[in-house]
Amino acid sequence: MLRLLAALACLLTLAACGADRTWAPDDKVAAAHYVAGPPASITLITVINDRNGSGAHSGLIINGAERVLFDPAGTFYHPSMPIRNDVHYGLTDRMLAFYLDYHTRDSADEKFHVIESTKIVSPEVAALVMQRAKDYGAVPKAYCASSISSILRGVPGFEGLSASMFPKALGRSFDTLPGVTSRVITQQTDIGHHGVKMVDDDGKPVN
Repeated sequence: MLRLLAALACLLTLAACGADRTWAPDDKVAAAHYVAGPPASITLITVINDRNGSGAHSGLIINGAERVLFDPAGTFYHPSMPIRNDVHYGLTDRMLAFYLDYHTRDSADEKFHVIESTKIVSPEVAALVMQRAKDYGAVPKAYCASSISSILRGVPGFEGLSASMFPKALGRSFDTLPGVTSRVITQQTDIGHHGVKMVDDDGKPVN
């Protein structure tokens, strides 16, 4: 009996550590290519649960030769943004506003706000961070902050970033880096009317 329970526990652990491996085809990635323009920048997104004050998620926006979203182990999805592992391509202004809106919630059941922290970098640094994100692979659940700190640590300008498993701690460390500017985004914050609807792969609305 004990062996059976141990085997089941092992299977559950392996399932919890699994990562979603998605690989969009070349033509879709090329079609979604979006250039936001200078300056090159790295933006950390930290989602905070207002009910208990904990960090709920970390994401990374990389703006260089193109603008992409690294959303490790995240639940965000839109069919217009092809995904390779955890890198989402086609982060236009509308889709960026949609991403922020997706994470800022205020209802009877849940309330979250977002801290957006941005550091201006050289195009070379942005290219390095982007390549590291693309090479990182699919991220297991609960490793969003850890994956981002692993990608950024050692990159010029991010040497002082602490390694952390926790989004809130990563956000605090990121905000101490030279030149970082931050803003708080809530449901009451005007982030623009993106007009994007949540739909499935067939274009059907998702409630």
